[in-house]
Formats: sequence, structure tokens, C-alpha cells
Amino acid sequence: MHHAGGAREHDWAADRAAFAEGDGRVEPGPLAGQFAALTARLLDAVTVGEVLEQVVAAAREVIPGADLVSVTLRSPDGTFFTPVETDPVATQLDQVQYETGEGPCLEASREDGPGHIRSKDIASEPAWPRFGPRAAEHGYTAVLSTALQPFDVPPRQGGALNVYARRGEAFDERARDAALLLATHASLALAGVTARTRAGLQAENLRRAVDSRDVIGQAKGILMQRRGIDADEAFDLLRRTSQELNVKLAELAGTLAARHREIDLPRGG
Repeated sequence: MHHAGGAREHDWAADRAAFAEGDGRVEPGPLAGQFAALTARLLDAVTVGEVLEQVVAAAREVIPGADLVSVTLRSPDGTFFTPVETDPVATQLDQVQYETGEGPCLEASREDGPGHIRSKDIASEPAWPRFGPRAAEHGYTAVLSTALQPFDVPPRQGGALNVYARRGEAFDERARDAALLLATHASLALAGVTARTRAGLQAENLRRAVDSRDVIGQAKGILMQRRGIDADEAFDLLRRTSQELNVKLAELAGTLAARHREIDLPRGG
């Protein structure tokens, strides 16, 4: 993770220097190439889901220090939901904000809210007394939420691109600039898809959330019985193993639930 982040930081520095010193004939650097490729894919997207999947995947790769990425959308009735994420833990962190009514993704999603919000110490933010400690319990210290512009056609929905990091100093100016660019890409692409696909997105998100909770619950039950541990310890083992293997928690849980007679998680977590 640190090596990948260092490479991205070097890319940002190289791109910035090239554009600053260039005369218009400078070849675009690697990050410019990534954004160009993302733009091409977004132009081909025909549903909200496709747009957002492309954006969160790009954010995970492009934003220095990013460990988890999610998108918050606001429904026409004012409720919030997370349609896409790089790991179910990101959805859990978002859900804490929806339930408590506090947190960066809510602030960035407001029509009159700031363009972006950064914190390098979530747990100590006085504005987030309930969300901050919960995020810290999961091991995440920093957050960067960037506003998605409300769609111009009904149903009018705003939102935010949310990035979480374990390292407190993860999100510098380069990370902020990358998140702002990605949010702009997402907002423009979302404006081009139909209201019908937006309406269907929340229903699909709810189905996926139920499916994920079910399979994670099955995997936790297997570990509890096999290891003699409680539910929190089982979830923590799943979470740590998913991070170490670099696979989504729900995918790891699904594999364990389907093949529990054949496989087990590493004893060291």
C-alpha cells in the first residue's frame, strides 16, 4: 500500500512539473492518462451504477492514501444511501453517519454545503462525537468527502464521494485535487443518465446490502462455532483477513460460507 501510494505521489509531482514547465507539447503523465481513460469509460456508461462503479474504482487507485471509497447519494425524499463502495466497511461507516445525522458525507451532500471536507483525525472532531469514535474503532483515522453536484433533472439528488484512510496524514493537496476531479467527472456523467436508472439504483443497493449482510452473518457464524469466539471477534477476523488478502469482505465471507468444509482463515488473522 505504501509503495503504491509513493508511486502515485511521484506521478503527481512529475505531472505537475511537466505542465508547469511545458510549452503545450508535453506528453501527458500517467495520472492524466488515467483520467482520460476514465472519461472515455464514463462516456460509454448508460446507468448510474456503471458511472459510480467506475468512479470508486478509479478513486481507490488514483487518490494517494485511499483505503476505502464509497459514494453517498441523497434520495428525493431526503434519505441517504450508499449505492457503491470498494468494501462493505465503507458502507458501514457511511451508515453510521446516516443514522446519527452527523459526518462529512452528509455535510458534503448538502446543496449549501462545502465543496469538500477533510479530517486527519476523525475521532477528535467535535462536530462528529458519535461518528468519529465509531470510525476509529474500525481503524480509520482520516476522511475526505467531496460533493457531487445535484442532478439537473428530477429526481434531484446530490451526494458525495467519500474516501477513508487509516493513516492520519494521508490526504494532502494532491489527494484533494484528485477527489475534486473525480467528483466533477462523476457529476457530469450522472447528469447524462436517465432518472429511471437512478430510481432503480436505490432498490438494487438495498438488495445488495441485504445479500452482503446475510453472507457475512453466515461466515461469522462459521467462525464463531469453529474458533469459539464471539460475533465481534469473528467480524474483526474477517475484516483483517480481507484487508491482508486485498479482497472485498463480502467476497471473502461468501467464499468461506460456500466452502467452509474445505478452507479456513489464517490463524494469525
